[in-house]
Amino acid sequence: MSDHHDDEVLGKAYDSVLMKRLLGYVKPYRKHVVLAIILNLIVAGLPAVRPLLTQIAIDDYIANSDYDGLILIAGLLIGVLFFQAAMQYLLTYFTQLMGQKIIYDLRIKLFTHIQKLSLRYFDKTPIGRIVTRVTNDVESLNELFSSGIVMVFSDIFIIIWIFIFMFFMSWDLALVTLIVLPFLFYATFLFRRKVRDSYRNIRFHLARLNSYMQEHVTGMNIVQIFSKEKEEEAKFSEINDAHKDANVKGVFYYAVFFPTVEILSSAAFALIIWYGGGNVIQDTLTIGVLFAFIQYVEMFFRPIRDLSEKYNIMQTAMASSERIFKLLDNDTFVKNPENPDKLEKVNGQIEFKDVCFAYNPEEYVLKNLSFKINPGETVAIVGATGAGKTSIINILTRFYDIEKGSICIDGEDIRRIDKRDLRKYVSVVLQDVFLFSGTIKSNISLGSPNISEEDVIKAAQVVGADKFIQNLPNKYNEEVKEKGATLSVGQKQLISFARALAYNPQILILDEATSSVDTETEILIQNAIEKLLVGRTSIVIAHRLSTIQNADKILVMHKGELRESGTHQELLSQKGIYHKLYQLQYKEQEISRPA
Repeated sequence: MSDHHDDEVLGKAYDSVLMKRLLGYVKPYRKHVVLAIILNLIVAGLPAVRPLLTQIAIDDYIANSDYDGLILIAGLLIGVLFFQAAMQYLLTYFTQLMGQKIIYDLRIKLFTHIQKLSLRYFDKTPIGRIVTRVTNDVESLNELFSSGIVMVFSDIFIIIWIFIFMFFMSWDLALVTLIVLPFLFYATFLFRRKVRDSYRNIRFHLARLNSYMQEHVTGMNIVQIFSKEKEEEAKFSEINDAHKDANVKGVFYYAVFFPTVEILSSAAFALIIWYGGGNVIQDTLTIGVLFAFIQYVEMFFRPIRDLSEKYNIMQTAMASSERIFKLLDNDTFVKNPENPDKLEKVNGQIEFKDVCFAYNPEEYVLKNLSFKINPGETVAIVGATGAGKTSIINILTRFYDIEKGSICIDGEDIRRIDKRDLRKYVSVVLQDVFLFSGTIKSNISLGSPNISEEDVIKAAQVVGADKFIQNLPNKYNEEVKEKGATLSVGQKQLISFARALAYNPQILILDEATSSVDTETEILIQNAIEKLLVGRTSIVIAHRLSTIQNADKILVMHKGELRESGTHQELLSQKGIYHKLYQLQYKEQEISRPA
C-alpha cells in the first residue's frame, strides 16, 4: 500500500516550477495563445453587455413607451448573442487544437524517452505505472491545456467585466453587493482544503484498485485453478468499498459548497433588492439599473462555481505533471559515446576481457569473465540457473553496461559504438517470445523497409515456420492477437526465429531458443541452425545439452565465473561440472523414457 501512496502523493495545488516547465510546451504555439487570450477577453465581456442593454431598454425605451427603440435594443441583444456564439466557437476550436497539439508533442516525447531507458529502469518499475504516465496523466494535462487554463482566464475576465459594469452603473450598489465576498472567499478556501485532502484519498484508493485489478486479471488462471474466486472477491470488495467511501466524502464537500454559494448568491440578491429597491422608491436609482444588477449578481456567482471545478483540474494536472517530469528526468540510460566509432563491416569476432557485471551495486553476477569467439564459430554457454548465461547476452547487446573490463567486437570496444549501429549486426532469439498485435508478416519484418515479403517467406521457410503458416486462413497476413494468444508456444518460437534470421545478422544469439518447443519443432530448428550458422558467429544458450554437442566450443558457467571451456568430448573427459550436468540430464531422460 505504501508504494501506491508514494506514487499518488500530491504536491502543491499550484506549483510555479512545474507550471513553468509545462508552459515550455506551449511556446511553439504562441500565436494560438495570443488568439485565445483576445477571444477570451471578447467572449468574457459580451455577457456583461447584455444587462447593460437590458437597463437601457427598461429606462430609456420601456419607461418612455418607445417601441422603435425597444426593437433596436432587442436586435442588438440578438446580435450580441450570435456574435458571442461565433467567438465562443473560435475560442473552443483554437484552444482545443492547441491542447491536442501540446499533448501530442508530450506523448511523443514521453514514448521516445521511455524507449531510450535502460532495462534497469523496467526491472524496477511496474508496467502499469509507465502506461498510466503516457495515458491517464497526459490526459489530465490535456484537460488543463484544452479547458482548464483557458477557462480559468475566461472566468476571471467575466468577473472583472462584471465589476467594471457594476461600478460604472452604480458604485454604491456595487459595494453593497460585494459585502458577501469575504464569506464567499472563506467558504471557497475551506472547500479547497477539504477537497484537496479528499482528492488525495480518492487517488490513493484508485491506485490500489487499479493495481489489484491488473495483478489479478494477469494471474486469473491461478485464481481459478485454486478456486480462490470468493476470497479474491472479498478482498476486491474491501478495496472497492474504501474507494467508494472516499468518493462519497468528496461528494459531501461539493454538496455543502454549492448550496453555500447559492445561499450567498441569494443574500446578494436580497441586499440588492433591499438597498436598490429603497433607492428606486426614493428616485435615486432606476428600475433598469436594479434589474441589471440582479442579472450581474446571477452572472457573478456562476464563474465562482466554475473556478472551484477548475481547481480540481489544476490539482490533478499538477500531480500528473509532477509524475510525468519525474519520468522524463530519469536518466537511467545506456549512454552512447559523444563521437561513436563507425562499424562499417562486422566479421563477428567477440572478446570478453576481465568483465565484471552487477544488476545491483557490488552484487556481481559476472566476475572477471574472459573468453574469445572467432568469426564464424558456434559457441554454446551452459550452466545452472543463475550462473550468468543470460547476463552475458544482456551486456553483449548493451541492454546493460558493465562495471569493469571490456567487451570487443572485431577489436572495437562496444562502448565506443552507437547502440543502434551495434544492434544492426546482432539478432537475438529469447526464451520468452513476444509477438506484437499485427500479422505474421509484420511480426517477422517488424515493419523494416529493408525486409521484403520474399525475405520474410524465405526466413520462415528456412526455420520451418512456413509449413504451419501456409495452413493458416490468411497465411502470412494472418492476424496475430495480443502476445500471440492464438498460436502455440512452438509456433511463436519459430516466428521469433524467422524474425531474427530475416535481419541477416553477422552475430546470432539463441537464448534457450528451443527450450519451449516439442521434439519435432526442435528438429526443424536444429536443421535450420546447421544451414544458417555457416559464416556467422553464433552464441547458443541451452539447458538441453544434446542440442549443443556439435558446437565449436562450450563455455561452462558457475556462479558468474567461467569454470570450463572446450568441445563436448573434451569437457566430458575432464569429469568436471559439464560432465555432472550431462550425467544428470542423461539420467532424467532415462527416467522419463516410457518403458
